[in-house]
Amino acid sequence: MRNSVHREITQLSPEDSFLVYERIKDDFDFPIHFHPEYELNFIYKGEGVRRIIGDHTSVISDTELVLVGPNLTHGWELNKCTYKEIYEITVHIQQDLLNEKLLSRRIFKSIRDMFNRSKHGILFSQETTMQIMPRLRALPKLNGINYFLEFISILNDLAGSDDQTLLSTQFSEMNDFQNSDRIKKVYEYIQENYSRKIGLDEISQLVNMSPVSFNRFIKKRTGKTFINYVNDTRISYASRWLIESEKSIGEISFQCGFNNIANFNRIFKKSKECTPSEFRKEFVGMQRVL
Repeated sequence: MRNSVHREITQLSPEDSFLVYERIKDDFDFPIHFHPEYELNFIYKGEGVRRIIGDHTSVISDTELVLVGPNLTHGWELNKCTYKEIYEITVHIQQDLLNEKLLSRRIFKSIRDMFNRSKHGILFSQETTMQIMPRLRALPKLNGINYFLEFISILNDLAGSDDQTLLSTQFSEMNDFQNSDRIKKVYEYIQENYSRKIGLDEISQLVNMSPVSFNRFIKKRTGKTFINYVNDTRISYASRWLIESEKSIGEISFQCGFNNIANFNRIFKKSKECTPSEFRKEFVGMQRVL
């Protein structure tokens, strides 16, 4: 898994605060990856699963809760786990959910310090995990402001909990994606135009580069060709709509900018290692805050 680190494009849109995924699975088939969002990951009935966070590797117990900081490589693989119904809750959190000015307030100090520690990955104690578990499982059933406030309360309780273990001795310095003005401009343009065809010449002119130079540039910054990067964005939106909406797969395909369903199915399966229909069935539920 370490040989194929994947820059994941999460299903968070710029307007979202965080996303909660709840699912039951029998395998961990997503490669080692990183993304600029924080990730809180809860696993139940996962004894024997191998966890990889930065330069740390360990086999987990039956239940665990981990907070992963922005751009820190991480992943889980089935390893020796024999359970067929592994329960997982994953929360992707925008980096600016609580902005710097808000985090500077004394009341948020413990959360700010926890976010700083999360660049190494934090494993919470079994006692803390068991205390938080019912609230995490109830989170997807809440709505609106109650959903948001409960999650902030969970973060606060985690920040103040005892026996937190830092996992990776190294932490990510992969900030080029966020700090490059050019890549920000490309990201924003694709977010606004992914539903239509975007030509290489068009996007190259946007950042005053030749097509050849631009392809090298985006490959260096994201690990993907321009076409693959755009398709990953489209698949990210398609994944959200498969979970959140009752739209047909055909509707979602065209709404995401694919010119035919067969092409959509092929690219989706290559990205997710399952068909859109199988992906839709995998999720027990999901909520999002706008």
